[in-house]
Amino acid sequence: MTTDAPQNDLRKSLRKSPGKTGQSTTTAVAPATSSVDAEVVTSNQRVFVGLLGLLFAGACVLYTAFHVGVMNLYPLETWVYRLIHVSCGLALGFIFFSARAFPAPDGGQRPASWLEWILLLPAAVAIFTALVQIIWAIFTDGRVATGAPPEQMLMTFGYPILLGTVLAILASWVSPLGARDRLPPPDLLLAVAAITVGLYIISHAEFLRFRASVFPHGNDMYAAIAGILLILEMTRRLAGVALVVIVAIFIAYGFVGPWLPGVLEHRGYAPERFFAFIYTDNGILGPTTAVSSTYIILFITFAAFLQASRVGEYFVNFAFAAAGGARGGPAKVAVFSSGLMGMINGTSAGNVVSTGSLTIPLMKRVGYKPQTSASIEAAASSGGQILPPIMGAGAFIMAEITGIAYTDIVIAAIIPAALYFLSMYFMVDKEALKLDMHGLPREELPQFAAMARQAFLFIPIVILMGALFMGYSVIRAGTLAMAAAAVVSWLTPHRMGGKEIAYALEIAARMSLQLVAVCAAAGIIVGVIALTGVGVRFSSLLLALAGQSQIIALVFAMLVAIILGMGMPTTAAYAVAASVIAPGLIQMGINPLTAHFFIFYFAVMSAITPPVALAAYAGAAIARSDPMRTSLESFKIGLAAFVVPFMFFYSPPMLMQGAWYQNLHAFLSAGLGIFLFASAIQGWFFGQIHWTLRILVLGAALAMIGGGWQSDLIGLSVAAVIFAAQRFVLNPVKNQDQLKTRTS
Repeated sequence: MTTDAPQNDLRKSLRKSPGKTGQSTTTAVAPATSSVDAEVVTSNQRVFVGLLGLLFAGACVLYTAFHVGVMNLYPLETWVYRLIHVSCGLALGFIFFSARAFPAPDGGQRPASWLEWILLLPAAVAIFTALVQIIWAIFTDGRVATGAPPEQMLMTFGYPILLGTVLAILASWVSPLGARDRLPPPDLLLAVAAITVGLYIISHAEFLRFRASVFPHGNDMYAAIAGILLILEMTRRLAGVALVVIVAIFIAYGFVGPWLPGVLEHRGYAPERFFAFIYTDNGILGPTTAVSSTYIILFITFAAFLQASRVGEYFVNFAFAAAGGARGGPAKVAVFSSGLMGMINGTSAGNVVSTGSLTIPLMKRVGYKPQTSASIEAAASSGGQILPPIMGAGAFIMAEITGIAYTDIVIAAIIPAALYFLSMYFMVDKEALKLDMHGLPREELPQFAAMARQAFLFIPIVILMGALFMGYSVIRAGTLAMAAAAVVSWLTPHRMGGKEIAYALEIAARMSLQLVAVCAAAGIIVGVIALTGVGVRFSSLLLALAGQSQIIALVFAMLVAIILGMGMPTTAAYAVAASVIAPGLIQMGINPLTAHFFIFYFAVMSAITPPVALAAYAGAAIARSDPMRTSLESFKIGLAAFVVPFMFFYSPPMLMQGAWYQNLHAFLSAGLGIFLFASAIQGWFFGQIHWTLRILVLGAALAMIGGGWQSDLIGLSVAAVIFAAQRFVLNPVKNQDQLKTRTS
């Protein structure tokens, strides 16, 4: 799926306006950074206007307000809450996102084809028949109770809901693309089908808890199949076909297992039991949806409040004021601002599109190549998901799966995240040194003093972190931070009143739809793994292949996490990889926190790992660079993230698992190692270095990263010798001149 970034004219984005004295005064980069807080409209997204726009905007507001209200004021039964989350999320998804990308320019409304009508009419009859039947059963208490006759409601609900869903999906595929502000009948029917499936499972939840795994009714199976088809179609529209294919393979595995060899073999399952089991809290309604219906939507709403209050714009302005004038300034701004925004919104490619539409053109302006500009943005946006305290959605899923306290996970993430962003800073700085780059002119940048006077706009982040470490629940801390964003906006020209709060709730719903679908799709895979037991058997296979070598097992885990992550977003990749791999690693004696962090890091970095690097491809589209070259360069820039997980495996203090002085030593020595690592990769130590010296510097870096006192001494000694040789032996005059130039 492609995205349409907010369009910026670089000449206008940094325009100056004449002051009273005739001197040029800056407009604080506001025209450019305003795009950071602009909603990104994807290529297949509808934009409603008029009465239809108000109606669906109201539906979005209700969807988000429902979640915030339930989490804070009126808790609902778990199944009911998660089913409403998934069903209404799917319905909104079909309303707002078309089956295909809209043409540019908009071709206007087009009449339905004869094939669409052939599919559409029976689909409408079948879906509304099922809807009326389930509503009637609820009001008359004619539900399909445990032990009910096999034929009860099959002709009026089971068969119709499945047939209608299939026909409506086919009709949406063949439907002529109309205008963006129109809702075609096939997608309206799919929205109704999603609500119908949700109503059936909600009304039968008390029965399904007991019978889904043993003797489900036929209606349970047909409702579950229809629901799975809706989830997969919405996932295809919002996340691409790769995750759909992976889910389809896992579903097929549930039936072909008896004929597979070795570790993949299982006894097979009846369709009724298989599909009914998948649509329970063992699968779709399990840990992935638990996270998406609480933490993910809460912090997406927090991000929407930052967007509506224009605080996100301030973050980027602050970064430009602090670093925009330094050498390679826009790249350093991208590292800071994209990491901060990626921490909150939790989607690598989406963050590249929003912040990259500003930072990539500016990086190109100061001299970075297009592919380098895109790769820096991609690596920074992906790194935001390992940056505490929010870490995208990963920390919440990890806490849900492992039972480790969220605050413990956040604390453990501090040093690895700091090392990753230090590495990125050194990489872009040394690239700027090699190419003799300069920053943006100071007169085109916001004044740091003015930005510093608005530092109170960081209060929502400070309150969030403070509340978490004071022991408040994640939900309470996120809600307080959300309220703080609205309050601090009253100290700016962009005050949040009722209209702005409603807008924040509206865009939060639309921003969350992709993750709702992706987490539900990942839940299907988790359900298949739980039902078939393939995760335990795969862990046994991992143990057998690795023997007693933990490092070999970790290499296997790295490869599996990266391969899974190439086809799905981070949250789904981590959830699946953790279900399959983590038990084996823990069984080998690896600490659970280390094992899960290890898998999570590589799931995140799959977004910049070729050949399928979704974040790098999004950046390449903005920079108009070659996608494969961009992915290769983003891999190089983010290479530290492929080293850091092995660092904290060998050195527990890297995850704050030691005394304070051990943690401090681990950070300082690894930080110097990261500097040497970036020097070796970029070929610039204190001046350009030959490839033979680069190898020695790389060896010194790996010694420093090791974390022991002896290895630190070796690394420091080698680095000192190379510095002395470079400074005083190889080319003393040239290097002294370079050092003077850099200092001045």
